[in-house]
Amino acid sequence: MELRAQALAAFTLADPAQKVAAVQALCASATSRPCDGTAVFQAPAGPGRPARPLLIHPRAVPKRSPHTVAGHAALMHSIAHIEFNAINLALDAAWRFADLPDAYYRDWVHVAGEEALHFSMLQAHLQSLGFDYGDFDAHDGLWTICVSTEGDVLARMALVPRTLEARGLDATPLIQAKLRNLPYAHAQEAVLILDRILADEVGHVAIGNHWFHYLCSQRAVHAELYYQEAALLHKAPALKPPFNLTARRAAGFSDAELAALPL
Repeated sequence: MELRAQALAAFTLADPAQKVAAVQALCASATSRPCDGTAVFQAPAGPGRPARPLLIHPRAVPKRSPHTVAGHAALMHSIAHIEFNAINLALDAAWRFADLPDAYYRDWVHVAGEEALHFSMLQAHLQSLGFDYGDFDAHDGLWTICVSTEGDVLARMALVPRTLEARGLDATPLIQAKLRNLPYAHAQEAVLILDRILADEVGHVAIGNHWFHYLCSQRAVHAELYYQEAALLHKAPALKPPFNLTARRAAGFSDAELAALPL
């Protein structure tokens, strides 16, 4: 099957194990699989997702202490939920938008593969603690921006990798710092998983930055001004310190962008 059609097929799968397996198969054959950038697909109602976790309002998601096994599992479940959504976000970027360079589609299939790996690592960690994905309530905040930007690939590149995923670059070291202070083996195992996720996410944000600036150039728009307008239009979450400046710089944010971040 053609690359983007296969990405759409994986996108619609609801079972996490089946989705991960489909993405892994897609990535394994991506370099040799044909890619039709002109194809326009009938969009499904939404991404394939399991019946659990129950999706509730973000403010209603209970906060638990990571000092207990259940609390630690809840924290890691929240990250697993982000990574599951990230699989769908990357697949959506690959199948939804037509008339882009071949490299664009292959980049986002590659990102989907790494997000699937992250989810699998977190799923295995949860299972080692006696839990599973779906055992805790979650929210759908990440998908709101995806829906809002489904009609404009430039807005998508501006606000998903460069805003939502970039927030992960900032948050991950803070989570790791808390986990390192816990005298439990599962906490230290989680730190190592987050090391891998953080390293890969720098690359994902870099891919978003690359295609954002490519599209700005194609449309002859001012990147910084466009970003500000898109963030307001699509109600992107506000950027809040502290920021992981080293990771953001490695992901391709300019010195001017870093200097403009709120204190």
